[in-house]
Amino acid sequence: METNALLTVLLPAALAIIMLGLGLSLTIADFQRVVLYPKAIFIGLFCQMLILPALCFALAVGFKLPAELAIGLMLLAASPGGPTANLYSHLSKGDVALNITLTAVNSLLTLLSLPFIVNFAINYFMQNDLAVPMQFKKIVEVFLIVLIPVSIGMLIKSKAPSVSIKMDKPVRILSAIFLVLIIAAAIIKEKNNVVGFFNQVGIPALLFNVLSMAIGYYLPLWFKVPRKQAIAIGMEIGIHNGTMAIYIALNVLGNSMMSIPPAIYSLIMFITAAIFGYVVSRKSE
Repeated sequence: METNALLTVLLPAALAIIMLGLGLSLTIADFQRVVLYPKAIFIGLFCQMLILPALCFALAVGFKLPAELAIGLMLLAASPGGPTANLYSHLSKGDVALNITLTAVNSLLTLLSLPFIVNFAINYFMQNDLAVPMQFKKIVEVFLIVLIPVSIGMLIKSKAPSVSIKMDKPVRILSAIFLVLIIAAAIIKEKNNVVGFFNQVGIPALLFNVLSMAIGYYLPLWFKVPRKQAIAIGMEIGIHNGTMAIYIALNVLGNSMMSIPPAIYSLIMFITAAIFGYVVSRKSE
């Protein structure tokens, strides 16, 4: 199968499966938990919605990234935390309940904030005659691909909890396989330029990842948030839904070069998140 066809078939399916997996872990109580952790939730959302895009923009401008790579990195910054953050938080002795709540709320809010951030990046970095903002129709398409599987997953968990438990592990494994295939396909699609792209965006992506986790961890501690919750926030804003970012780059914006920063970031974050988790879990002992 050609790379284009592979991405066309895999991307919507992968994003839907990942969001179904998220839904299988959610209940209405996860949204109601906002009332229980108002300070932690506010700090997490503040980091996700404001600090991350500003930090990413500063890195893109500071490293003078080419327009498409800068927009791709901004697209990643605008994407919500990934369900993988919940696993890393658990392994790092973080507050997984807070992670689940932040992932749920972030996934909904970024459907509104993401188009504004990405369109700002397009208008800033692209020449006026080349700037093509996200179309409303495509925004609705992304909304549906995210919302419907999450709703189905929540319905299964609510009506048939035993089924959701049985589905959880296979869906997680399938999500991981899809993510690996998508990253590989995105890189193969730009195989002739990927080394040059990595040289250009590798360091900014690494810095963005490390600084995101550091801010997500230390800012809550500064505001006297419990360490377990600080670990959860650090993981949440450091681990992004790379599949969503790649999907939007290829299917909504139609630019394969913009998919490279999310692909590179997704490779980096699994390593840095493991190191970050090891360090902070030792501190919490």
